[in-house]
Amino acid sequence: MALDRSDVEKVAHLARLALDEAAVPDYARNLSEILEFVERMNAVDTEGVEPLAHPLEATQRLRADEVTETVDRARFQALAPAVEDGLYLVPRVVE
Repeated sequence: MALDRSDVEKVAHLARLALDEAAVPDYARNLSEILEFVERMNAVDTEGVEPLAHPLEATQRLRADEVTETVDRARFQALAPAVEDGLYLVPRVVE
C-alpha cells in the first residue's frame, strides 16, 4: 500500500503533528514501507501456531516472598500530632 502526500498530511493532522513540507515525501516512503511489511506479515500462514508471551522459554526469577521489615506502630503513633484509639486524627477537609 503506497501512501501519497495527502495521506501523510491527513495522518499528521489527526495525530496533531506539524510536518516540515520537505520531509513529507520521506514520511510517505517510510510509512509505505512499514505498511508493505505489515501486509507481508499478514500473508504468513499461522494456522496451528500457539500465541507466545515471549519468544524465549524464559521464566522470571523471583525472590522469596519473605517479610523483611515490620511496622512499629507505637513508635510511629508517638510521632503523630494526634492519635485516638490507635487511629491517626487528621483535620476534616470535606464538609
